[in-house]
Amino acid sequence: MFRKRLWLVVTLAMAMLIAACSQPEEAKNIDANAAEKEGAETAGGNLILATTAAPTLFNPYYSTDTSSSTIEGFIFSGLVTVDQDFNPEGDLAESWDFSDDGLKWTFYLRENVKWHDGEPMTADDVVFSYNIPRDPDYVGPRGLPFEIIEEVNKIDDYTVEFVLSEPYAPFITITAQFEVLPKHILGDVPIAELGKHPFNTKEPIGTGPFKFKEWKEGEYIALEANEDYHLGAPKLDGLLYKIVPDTNTLMAQLQVGEISMAGISPEYVGMAQDLESKGMVKLESGPSNAFEYIGYNLRNELFQDKKVRHALTHAIDREAIIEAILGSAGTVAHGPGSPANWAFNPDVPKFEYDIEKAKQLLREAGWKPGPDGILQKDGKKFEFALKTTSANEIRQQIAEVAQQQWAEIGIKTSIEVLEWSAYVEQTSPPNWNFDAMVAGWSIGSDPDPTWFWHTSEIEAGLNYNGYSNPKVDELLSKNTQIADLEERKAVIAEADAIVTEDQPNTFIYYPEGYLAISPKLAGPTFNAANTYYKIHEWYFES
Repeated sequence: MFRKRLWLVVTLAMAMLIAACSQPEEAKNIDANAAEKEGAETAGGNLILATTAAPTLFNPYYSTDTSSSTIEGFIFSGLVTVDQDFNPEGDLAESWDFSDDGLKWTFYLRENVKWHDGEPMTADDVVFSYNIPRDPDYVGPRGLPFEIIEEVNKIDDYTVEFVLSEPYAPFITITAQFEVLPKHILGDVPIAELGKHPFNTKEPIGTGPFKFKEWKEGEYIALEANEDYHLGAPKLDGLLYKIVPDTNTLMAQLQVGEISMAGISPEYVGMAQDLESKGMVKLESGPSNAFEYIGYNLRNELFQDKKVRHALTHAIDREAIIEAILGSAGTVAHGPGSPANWAFNPDVPKFEYDIEKAKQLLREAGWKPGPDGILQKDGKKFEFALKTTSANEIRQQIAEVAQQQWAEIGIKTSIEVLEWSAYVEQTSPPNWNFDAMVAGWSIGSDPDPTWFWHTSEIEAGLNYNGYSNPKVDELLSKNTQIADLEERKAVIAEADAIVTEDQPNTFIYYPEGYLAISPKLAGPTFNAANTYYKIHEWYFES
């Protein structure tokens, strides 16, 4: 969940004023370390990133937010990763093979991998980790890609065999990407207690390119290079992941060189382009593998009539939102998916901005204006709360636009802006504490939509809407068993079209991504697949 927006234009003077705020001591130390290396041909230096959304925990089997996942990618390693084109590439596994029927996968592990505490990583750790979501006491949100695993077998210390109940097309790019956790530390922890174990916040130990050093809540997470990293010691000395209060502060710190690299919110693209023209940053862009939306909790009877959901979408002027808030940094989304990946279906039903159509549909659904102008039915007013997070200013502004435009058709909306961790807790399983929310989804390495729309994902998965359609379930269950991409694309396209017709969300826009990079930072490029691809090879040029 990402992207931010301010209504007011941010002046350069204000940016400089905010940039004058003090840095955490850890950041000062890192800057000093980098300065000591000036004059070297290729100084490693320390990478400084920033976010307005603080992470919640560091365990890939329990986290759901982008900030946590980002840090996890630095600390932990999976069997495979993906390159910048979504192709699988070995990580902990040096190689792998699979049976003709797709039911048996064998991974051959690297023999030089060590945990950050020096212990060797072996097949025991893989078997332990991949059995976590299969345990009956597991209550995390990541069970879906493990449901087809019947057995995880240790063949020897460096060979692991997976036996599947059915072919699963995303196995190599989703399941096999899940990071491996240390059995010697967590093996005796009851699975029912693992999600809240101190390991997740105080002492995560992984095999990734960076070691956990410190988490100063509300300020930063500090990591240091893992000199024993199995793909080669990082050229960077360390990494600081700063937590800043808003995008204004983030941009100001990028401007004065206190941040090495940052995704740019649409309203700041002009400022970033100006910084690029002055040689202060390199700016790269491309379509993001994501979509932004207003999601309706279908557990709430207000949203259970499809005509009502159609009306809510017809009442939102998405073109105007994009023009006023995003500029050129997004395109209208009519359905799920993303133009950035191969499964995208542009030919879904369209619900264009049409106030009169919205009013007509609401009348057909039995909603009539009351004495105060607010729609009512069976003595109940059409009013609800729209939640979003203070960590994302664009979503706050979308909420305000929706509130105003829904008022025009007689719907009363209150806006609840929550601090990020509270927002995640309230809207996620098992709480589902929201009527509607402004949010976004990053799609991942494989475009399988099962996560979002399958009935099996309602109770504890990522189907936040509580959406259920038997035909969609059938198609989504089928899609993961198809090896041929074109055939699979057609099945996903059909499912996406049905979901769009059902409108569990008002799909707002597909974001265009922008990445501002320090001119001295060698390595990163914008891509929708893997932002931190081969980060151990990044460095600062002197």
